[in-house]
Amino acid sequence: MTTRKLEVNDLFKLQSVTDPNVSPNGNEAVFVKTHIDEEENSYIANLFHIDLNSNETTQWTYGKHRVSSPKWSADGKQIAFLSNRDEKNQVYVLSARGGEAKQLTTFEKGVSSFHWSPCGKKIWFTATVKEGKTFTDKEDKDEKKKPEPVRVTKMKYKMDSVGLLPQDTYSQIGVINLETEEVEQFTEGNHQHSLQAISHDGKQLVMGVNREENLDYEFRQPLYLVDIDSKEETVIIDEEGYYGGARFSFDDSSIAFVGSDRGFQNATHGNVYVYDVKRGNTINVTESLDAPVGDHMVADHQQAANMPSVVWTKDDHLYFPVSTMGDVRLYFATLEGEMYPATAENEQVYGYDITKDGMTAVIAVSSSTNPGELYKQTITTGEREAITSFNKDYVDEVQLIEPEAITYKGQGDWDVHGWLMKPADFKEGENYPLVVNIHGGPHAMYGNTFFHEMQLLAAQGWGVLYVNPRGSHSYTQEFVDGVRGDYGGGDYADIMAGLDAVLADNAWIDADRLGVTGGSYGGFMTNWIVGHTNRFKAAVTQRSICNWISFFGVSDIGYYFSDWQIGANMRDVDTLWKHSPLKYAENVETPLLILHSERDFRCPIEQAEQLYITLRSMGKETEFVRFPEADHNLSRTGKPNLRIERLNEITGWFEKYL
Repeated sequence: MTTRKLEVNDLFKLQSVTDPNVSPNGNEAVFVKTHIDEEENSYIANLFHIDLNSNETTQWTYGKHRVSSPKWSADGKQIAFLSNRDEKNQVYVLSARGGEAKQLTTFEKGVSSFHWSPCGKKIWFTATVKEGKTFTDKEDKDEKKKPEPVRVTKMKYKMDSVGLLPQDTYSQIGVINLETEEVEQFTEGNHQHSLQAISHDGKQLVMGVNREENLDYEFRQPLYLVDIDSKEETVIIDEEGYYGGARFSFDDSSIAFVGSDRGFQNATHGNVYVYDVKRGNTINVTESLDAPVGDHMVADHQQAANMPSVVWTKDDHLYFPVSTMGDVRLYFATLEGEMYPATAENEQVYGYDITKDGMTAVIAVSSSTNPGELYKQTITTGEREAITSFNKDYVDEVQLIEPEAITYKGQGDWDVHGWLMKPADFKEGENYPLVVNIHGGPHAMYGNTFFHEMQLLAAQGWGVLYVNPRGSHSYTQEFVDGVRGDYGGGDYADIMAGLDAVLADNAWIDADRLGVTGGSYGGFMTNWIVGHTNRFKAAVTQRSICNWISFFGVSDIGYYFSDWQIGANMRDVDTLWKHSPLKYAENVETPLLILHSERDFRCPIEQAEQLYITLRSMGKETEFVRFPEADHNLSRTGKPNLRIERLNEITGWFEKYL
């Protein structure tokens, strides 16, 4: 069968299959399938059901909206989910026997998360409430209302993808009765509460809240065990760091949760902890594992790929995802210390659920040439079978390139891991350009998952090199911490050593036709590279940082991220400037395309503006493309037409110069 090359518009053909949830009896599951509607220029996500005995799949919701977070009631008779069909995310309930979904909430600001009460007659939720208001209060909408000034009194006053944060709204926990639709607010006070879990006997819940008055330099979320009747609270953990994803064991004697302290700031590995309710003590289940718990993969295809932080079985065994050596694998652990991977290498598990007996897992899996499907895996044998095939026709139709895993020595003789893709229609004896693509974070990772952008670059006839330099996740704590305070040092050396390694081993790479690109931290590194070497013939920097001095005050995270990562603040501008690519602008000889979103609050567009004007003022070859109505996540979740335009800009620039 003749296959075609991958195209930029294939984004509209790909299906994202996520969030499997197994029914209480273990015979059924629901999941979410998302596709991009080109005409509507939007993402459409609907709820699907699958019979795990016959693998028969049925679509349960329709319409041009988005469904997320499906959850079964304890008796398996109902499914609740969030949907934005009423603009804001609201809770809907659907009978497992079929019929129309019933909208349960109509809150002004929507619902952020929810959990079933085990009785099946109530749903607990978290939603935002304005100070002095209730969940159900409606705001007066005056179309002639004049603009008003916003008074800022906090340092955390804006957030990427959100914008300015309201100064007088708070996340509260409430409960709604399914029969009467009566709503009761459970928490109070001007604090941000998060509902973590409800006990199986319905008598307790786990809540996260930080009640400090000034949260500007507070980077922790304590967890509390709360008696629902008396509202008496017991501290589960109250330490520096973020903790969450709590789950009660089936007998409610233990609570598992995940989190990390701030030993290495935001580079700290996550762990799985178990709190003994009766004794009040906590153990670190993954203390011996020198790899981070959680999914730290960078890619551009999956949409709303939520998965549990940890899942219990009835035998008090635990399952959780771990990022390790470029994979995301499901791990098994016991409270006695046994621990091992339960899924294969060379893939990303980006969603999962486990039957109560621990015998079967339903997992969402992607690999370099598999956009992602659901699989049913027998835990004891490791045998699995595909139970969805939404992307099968696409995979059969398109020529997808299998990357070659590489390992080489970086600075200080450290092992560095990466991947090399040959160009589509590769022929021995011919020479081809190579594009180096650098991930963001920096505490993220490339790995064994489907990446439309990488495949697109290879389809243009270019090789693609992507590596995990120091600072990347899925390796040791020492490795991920290795970039902090050394931006542009060992990390730059690791990337260039990777380039040298593949040039030495692959005669087909044309050393005179090299390109480099990256976004966020990858944009910083692209800027750094063109200011420190002329080896590249073209570069594309995306959502980048060029000036740590201004970044300190303009980014939503700048005032603490700069200290965590560069080791300096505004009292030490010399260090901030030393690590700023803008300082080295005069050295740039590489034609540089600058791509940036106008609503990026993480790396604000002034970073791109400074870089562009500075380079132009020096007579450098550069162009600047601004993306309206787009934030820091343009490449992953932005408006579909702008995602297409972004990819066309990247490939067009490299086509021109390579």
